[in-house]
Amino acid sequence: MESLRSSSLQTPFFFSQSTVLSNKSVSNPRTISPLMHRAKSRFEPLRCTTSHSSETEAKPKETKLWGGRFEDSVTDIVEKFTESISFDKQLYKHDIMGSKAHASMLAEQGLISFSDRDSILKGLDEIERRIEAGEFVWRTDREDVHMNIEAALTDLVGEPAKKLHTARSRNDQVLTDFRLWCRDAIDRIISSIRHLQVALVKLALNNEGLIIPGYTHLQRAQPVLLQHLLLAYVEQLDRDAGRLLDCRARLNFCPLGACALAGTGLPIDRFMTSEALGFTAPMRNSIDAVSDRDFVLEFLSANSIIAVHLSRIGEEWVLWASEEFGFITPSDSVSTGSSIMPQKKNPDPMELVRGKSARVIGDLVTLLTLCKGLPLAYNRDLQEDKEPTFDSVKTITGMLEVSAEFAQNITFNDKRIRKALPAGYLDATTLADYLVKKGIPFRTSHDIVGRSVALCVSKNCQLQDLSLEDMRNLSPVFDNDVYEFIGVENAVKKFSSYGSTGFACVADQLDDWAAKLEINKSTCH
Repeated sequence: MESLRSSSLQTPFFFSQSTVLSNKSVSNPRTISPLMHRAKSRFEPLRCTTSHSSETEAKPKETKLWGGRFEDSVTDIVEKFTESISFDKQLYKHDIMGSKAHASMLAEQGLISFSDRDSILKGLDEIERRIEAGEFVWRTDREDVHMNIEAALTDLVGEPAKKLHTARSRNDQVLTDFRLWCRDAIDRIISSIRHLQVALVKLALNNEGLIIPGYTHLQRAQPVLLQHLLLAYVEQLDRDAGRLLDCRARLNFCPLGACALAGTGLPIDRFMTSEALGFTAPMRNSIDAVSDRDFVLEFLSANSIIAVHLSRIGEEWVLWASEEFGFITPSDSVSTGSSIMPQKKNPDPMELVRGKSARVIGDLVTLLTLCKGLPLAYNRDLQEDKEPTFDSVKTITGMLEVSAEFAQNITFNDKRIRKALPAGYLDATTLADYLVKKGIPFRTSHDIVGRSVALCVSKNCQLQDLSLEDMRNLSPVFDNDVYEFIGVENAVKKFSSYGSTGFACVADQLDDWAAKLEINKSTCH
């Protein structure tokens, strides 16, 4: 404990919690003024009613837990507009975790009795059981997940439940829940990234030695090994996972005990609750603890970068599945057809991956706009942080999962690719390297090879088809050994720099990734 008090950064504690996602419709009864009665009767056929969810029960309004100074209850319109239970109830497990840790700390500090603590813990266990069994009734008039659980706890255990909110505000409570939820979500996304990396590495292992055209400006550039290109995706995804881990380490500090904004004069032990919930330490500034959402912004930013990477994979594979490229054939199990054109076979999953990237980026922009210009400390605007976050996580997880599924169900068309390879003079740069090795300055080499390509265009042939005499007319430096440098296979063999597409280098990269991802290479091919 003392080491936690003295250190601001420690290795985060990893664990995950499952979440339950559900939706709820809310009724909106309205009082119609006398002046509207005649219009109401004329337009009665157009009146819409909102159905109630099966898990929502109509009950008389009860006094709010915060309603001591209020004489009137809020109107139905205000209640419907301000509720968050329709989406934040998926935080229930984390809310119960936080409440258990808080109750235990209160008992240890003598702020409640151990008997009260035991009643609270038992009641929270029963509430969690009811929620997971689908027996719990979420009430809109109880506003949010916290008030629903606390009110239900009061119904179950009575007076002890009223002591649970000692030295706690909904402000620090919701931030604790949200940080716990985001931490678990990051763990799930990292697991999905790893799954996609494994699928890509296995795809690479199953296509050993296959050379494809590499592109710049979507024009043919140089020959590369397909394995090298697939490993480029794997590297990008690895940085994506690293960004999430960095974000996780920064968000893993506990707001609980910051209360509304100023902390409390009661003798709480914030280090105890922080440790119980697996946080690195309590947040050091109570105002900062309840008012900032930079941890969510960083999370959604990391998700957006993942989405962009996946969108680029999607774009490439959609192109490669076209008749114009014909480099890949998706299996029927990951393809769709056309309602009017019976011959069509579309790579729709990857088109949707490309499309849904816009949604993930939009979630980030929503939250950035939300946080811009808010004064310290807490503002109700921040209630709007959860829906874009929930959507971002759901969408990016789906994108990762379907990309892995697609990768496991495509075939590279060797014959079509090999037939397409000669076009584009992909070995031209390697020929320039040959001249450099002969002592010719690179700019001069570049010019000589450019004229060599022009000669090939006039003869309608490839560089390897030029005679030695043709080449010597361009430069006397050319000799018989030039033919070891031209042709796509020879060109790939000549790549030797670290990180290049050379056979040996790519083989080493594959070995490293297979070991890192614990892939048994013997099960591939």
